Amino acid sequence: MSKRPWDIRLATWFIRPLVGSSVHPNMLTTVRLAVGVAGAALFATGTAFNLGAVCIVLSNFLDHTDGELARITGKTSRFGHIYDLTSDALVTIGLFVGLGVGLQSTLGLHAIMYGLLAGLAVAGIFHLRHLIENRHGKDAARQANIAGFETEDILYLLPLVTLTDQQSMFLLAGAIGAPIGFLVVVVQFLNMPQTANPGE
Repeated sequence: MSKRPWDIRLATWFIRPLVGSSVHPNMLTTVRLAVGVAGAALFATGTAFNLGAVCIVLSNFLDHTDGELARITGKTSRFGHIYDLTSDALVTIGLFVGLGVGLQSTLGLHAIMYGLLAGLAVAGIFHLRHLIENRHGKDAARQANIAGFETEDILYLLPLVTLTDQQSMFLLAGAIGAPIGFLVVVVQFLNMPQTANPGE
C-alpha cells in the first residue's frame, strides 16, 4: 500500500489544533479558493509572478486541510466534497488562464490561447475524474503516488519556475501536457465499465 502523500501528512498535523474548534472544513475550502484565485490574479498582472506562485503553492497545500479536518471530525458531506472539487478545478484553471493573460507581453496573444487550452484540458480532466469517482469509487480516480508524491505536487515547484523566469516554458508545457493528460483520462474512462459500483 502506498504511503500517504507527504503534504497530506503535513496537513493532518497542521489542522490538529482546529479539531474541536468552530472552524468548519468548508471554511478551509473557501480560504484555499480565495488564496488560489488571488494567485491567478497576480499572475494575470504580468508583474507579480513570484507572489502569485507563493499563493498557488499555499492554496495547493490548503487543499488538503479541509478534507483532513472533515475526516478527523466526522464532518464529511456531499456538498463539501463537490465544493472541494470545484475549488480544485477553478484554481488550476485560473492558474493557467492567469499565466496566459500575464504573459501576453512575452508570448503575444498566443499566451491567452495556451492558457485557455491548458485550462480547458484541466477542466475536462477534473470532470472525467469526478465521473470515474462517482461510478467506481475514490480509489479508481486516485492520482499516482510515488514515494509520497502525487502528480499535482509539481505545483510546489512553481516558485522555482518564477524565480528562474521560466513561467513561459511552464505555460507552454501546460498547453501541451494538459491535453495529453486529458486524452489519457479519456482512455481510462472509456476502458472502465460504464456502470456504477454500488459497493464503493
